[in-house]
Amino acid sequence: MELNLTRPLAFFDLETTGLNITNDRIVEISILKVMPDGTQKVLTRLVNPTIPIPHEVTEIHGIKDEDVKDKPTFKDMASEFNHFLHNCDLSGYNALKFDIPLLVEEFFRAEVNFDLKHRRFIDVQNIFHKMEQRTLKAAYKFYCGKDLVGAHGAEADTKATYEILVAQLEKYQNAEFEDKDGSISVPVKNDVHALHEFSKQKNNADLVGHLIFDEQNKELFNFGKHKGKSVEEIFKQEPSYYDWMMKSDFPLSTKNVITAIKLRGFNQGSLNFG
Repeated sequence: MELNLTRPLAFFDLETTGLNITNDRIVEISILKVMPDGTQKVLTRLVNPTIPIPHEVTEIHGIKDEDVKDKPTFKDMASEFNHFLHNCDLSGYNALKFDIPLLVEEFFRAEVNFDLKHRRFIDVQNIFHKMEQRTLKAAYKFYCGKDLVGAHGAEADTKATYEILVAQLEKYQNAEFEDKDGSISVPVKNDVHALHEFSKQKNNADLVGHLIFDEQNKELFNFGKHKGKSVEEIFKQEPSYYDWMMKSDFPLSTKNVITAIKLRGFNQGSLNFG
């Protein structure tokens, strides 16, 4: 089955120095770009993370400090990656929680404007976990009937993710899904927008889920002492909370969102005052 695409869909996987979106760095990236006509383009690069790779992490993906010490940094290649991903929707395995936020964080650090507006995101892991709840290796075996050779290598994992999505579309073409409210639908369709909607775990207002939208599309805190409260209202009542977030270890993408909310509230206040 070929994917039903109206624009390119980029499958990608990152190997990193760790799992902290704010502090860790990319050491390898592989992108498989599937075009609407079915043709494919692959871009795989080792990246100098500029920080040491912990030994326990090297044991997982096999990339050592000496493997990347003479490679370009992400900033050196950021324009190339941005160009390759131009006008692409994005897909990956655990992409919404980790790969997309970390990729965006790297672009922020490189001072390259990686535009997320109007992009759609498909998280193959979320479709998998909702329908079967397995790991990537098991998913490849389950859906494709093959053993994943080279697991934890960016290119092998990226290609496997692409094959799994195609197999999911074939397997769940008419499969019903019952959500937590008892509503039944047939969500797995050969349509990027439908897959984007089904991949979502929560209605996040930022990439990592520190902020979420309520039913009125207002941003709420999803952590800490103000969890469930309006971000805009808290910033009005407690301006120091915004300052604390800006000085704390939050991703730059989250800080951009809260700054926009604060400025929006300030502008509305100015208009009301006048």
